[in-house]
Amino acid sequence: MDVTKKNIFLTGAPSSGKTTVIRKVIRNLDIPANGFYTEEERVAGRRVGFLMNTLDGSKGYLAHQDIRSQFHIRRYGVSIENIETIAVPSIIPVSRNVIILDEIGKMECFSEVFRQAAVKALDSPNIVVGTITLGGDDFILGIKKREDLEIHEVTLHNRDLLPDVILRNISDLLKQMADSQ
Repeated sequence: MDVTKKNIFLTGAPSSGKTTVIRKVIRNLDIPANGFYTEEERVAGRRVGFLMNTLDGSKGYLAHQDIRSQFHIRRYGVSIENIETIAVPSIIPVSRNVIILDEIGKMECFSEVFRQAAVKALDSPNIVVGTITLGGDDFILGIKKREDLEIHEVTLHNRDLLPDVILRNISDLLKQMADSQ
């Protein structure tokens, strides 16, 4: 029997639909989950920033064009404080919850605290569903090489199918975990 890897990640070009897939997975999960997902903030059709939303209702800016920060990606100042007070606590493993981690990307990885929390989540017995940037630095490339991680590239052709693939993988993993106890 093929063992499904417990860390299920999506990658793809910006605006390929990674977060849309994650949100559909969250909506259709029938087991408890914790974590966060990101979304763009647009004003008059123009992207001005990125919000982090936790599954328990907290939210804050990951990055915004008006944030003053020593950390920048293009015109966006990155809020290390929000990463560490909103995203990090949301991905702490809780009992048998699925952990949603959207995303392991350049902005989030400016925070060493976030990097450590992401590795703890991946190392935990919990199933982790997340997104990871295309390319990346040594830390991100190291995450992608993990034996317990499977990565699906989101494309125009598969993005509508991926939520069901991921939900089926979660179901298979839960069966495997129950059978091994």
